[in-house]
Amino acid sequence: MSSPAIEQLQELPLPAPVSYLPQTWGWLVLLGLVLLLALAASAWRWRHWRRDRYRRQALARLRQLERQLDTAALREVPELLKRVALSMPHQPPVASLTGQAWQAFLQASTSVPLPHDFAARLALLAYAPQARLEAMAPPQRLELLRLSRQWVESHHVAA
Repeated sequence: MSSPAIEQLQELPLPAPVSYLPQTWGWLVLLGLVLLLALAASAWRWRHWRRDRYRRQALARLRQLERQLDTAALREVPELLKRVALSMPHQPPVASLTGQAWQAFLQASTSVPLPHDFAARLALLAYAPQARLEAMAPPQRLELLRLSRQWVESHHVAA
């Protein structure tokens, strides 16, 4: 038997084109639902991200204050926490809270335990004489900033 000549070879036919559309309408409905859910999830995430803008800004400012760690930086911490509390959406008025009421608000708005004298320490930072702040040891300063950062990171926001 002899080998076929190259002239006898034929080109293979291409398969019939296949549609990219699903064959049943159910798949289109499922695709639509998945796209709708993805859109709703991204809109919810965007809203949540926008709502927490004040928290991100406060944490950035606390990082700057930790690098500074002088008395001017310490004096800014209580004001920063009060501004964070005022920026929280759907919160009761906190501008006038002081002492035990301020301590109770701080503790109630987070699940992380705070020292029982945290509000008093913040008041000390805001109102103590300059010499008393300068006498604070660096570990005490860092501890106050750590507690403040912890509260900003973990406080609850009503949805």
